[in-house]
Amino acid sequence: MATNRSRKIFVNLPVKDLKRSIEFFTKLGFSFNQQFTDETATCMILSEEAYVMLLTEKRFKDFTKNQLCDTRTHTEGLFALSCDSRAEVDELVNTAIAAGGKHAVDKQDHGFMYGWSFYDLDGHHWEVFWMDPATIK
Repeated sequence: MATNRSRKIFVNLPVKDLKRSIEFFTKLGFSFNQQFTDETATCMILSEEAYVMLLTEKRFKDFTKNQLCDTRTHTEGLFALSCDSRAEVDELVNTAIAAGGKHAVDKQDHGFMYGWSFYDLDGHHWEVFWMDPATIK
């Protein structure tokens, strides 16, 4: 198995109201691949290598035998998004809150790394961060 090749990642998340979720993430500046969009799912583009499939809860259940996570009381994962600056971190989180999201964790400033987080409309936890490129080896 090749270990150093580039891979694409598709994170799948259940959503209660697909149209509302698309509107929310559009306000955050994301676009969607219409080839993989219908009334039950959409493919949100993070980059050329990373995507988030937003699936209605009914459609999501087609892929798992387990119960869905109740994000009001449990965390199913932390989804981290990199930004090019501290200002972009603040802008993205502030936009998410204005679009109906909720604050998750207070800002964290470690000097070489800065982050803040929010919960989206379905309670998914998004970590938004900037890391000083000079510190990355």
